[in-house]
Amino acid sequence: MDFATHRNEIEHQILAPYACFASSTRGRQIEETPSTNRTCFQRDRDRVLHSTAFRRMEYKTQVFVNHEGDHYRTRLTHTLEVAQIARTVSRMLRLNEDYTEALVLAHDLGHTPFGHAGEIEMGQLMQEYGGFEHNRQSLRIIDSLEHPYPHFAGLNLSFEVREGIIKHSAHWQAKNVPNDLAPAEQPALEAQLIDFVDEIAYNNHDIDDGLSSGLFHFEQLNEVQLWQEAKQRVSDQFNHFSDKARKRMTISALISILVEDLLATTTDNIQQQGIATLQDIRQNGKPIASYSESVTQKNRELKSFLRENLYDHYRVIRMEVKARRIIRDLFKTYLNRPQQLPKKFLDRHQGEEIPRIICDYIAGMTDRYATEEHLKLFDPAVRV
Repeated sequence: MDFATHRNEIEHQILAPYACFASSTRGRQIEETPSTNRTCFQRDRDRVLHSTAFRRMEYKTQVFVNHEGDHYRTRLTHTLEVAQIARTVSRMLRLNEDYTEALVLAHDLGHTPFGHAGEIEMGQLMQEYGGFEHNRQSLRIIDSLEHPYPHFAGLNLSFEVREGIIKHSAHWQAKNVPNDLAPAEQPALEAQLIDFVDEIAYNNHDIDDGLSSGLFHFEQLNEVQLWQEAKQRVSDQFNHFSDKARKRMTISALISILVEDLLATTTDNIQQQGIATLQDIRQNGKPIASYSESVTQKNRELKSFLRENLYDHYRVIRMEVKARRIIRDLFKTYLNRPQQLPKKFLDRHQGEEIPRIICDYIAGMTDRYATEEHLKLFDPAVRV
């Protein structure tokens, strides 16, 4: 018996009956010989991990652009923090950790340079040409833009991973889901959880980065109820530690509060709605994963605090304005003279509309590369 078969058998022994089993995959767009030492989801995870788009996330903005400091989160470190929380949640609910991890590692591949500011600008620039949204771009990357294999375009990932990428947002809409990815069905529970753990990760590391940057201070967080609860947990055990140590412990406690509520509420939903199989989840009228109403309200308060004190801080807005200008200038100059794009890139995407080729090229850039390209194209003193 090869390892993959053995692993599939183990999954049926240890996972919940409503988990997403590798042995029940709906397959790949292009049929391949199964791996002898990895399940299909382990293979998918490894393909994402070794992709060019994954490596580029090291130099893509989360909140602070790369040159602001070496210790702030990037799109890559954010993804790794999401993966850590997602594996924990998946394990506690007896879901498929390999599938969960593959989804997490791929979920932000489609982000432009300069974070959400870049995505907003690209969305406006592409409004007349089919639009832009980072989940759709992530799917586009794994389906066609990555090209490590000679016998097919893209990474040829499983149906479940492709579906989970396009549906992981709580606000996904059937009209935006390709027909081959079951637009009428709810995604597996593993995919539903990604949106929650993604938010848990970025809320908490944005607190950390906001405090480290000095954009807001420890005392200001006392107005946030979730922070007060987390701080109380820490005060009961670690009151004799330094402020820096207590900050770290409070953030950790805040993550625990959110994870515990997500686990408890999702478990209650499973029991109350009689979920016994993956098909029950897929045919359910609404998502199974959720917070309690109480924590939902408290989480909104936390997000409002971050909006007011971090995302709308004048320093962050200045970074966003500069970033959007770079994206806009690059797009317009390429659109005016597409011959400025590398010939190799143009040749590889023959048959595509020029605006979409330009969008793919810019969206794949790191912050650093986009900034350097802008200098080459607009600063006469910089060599092209």
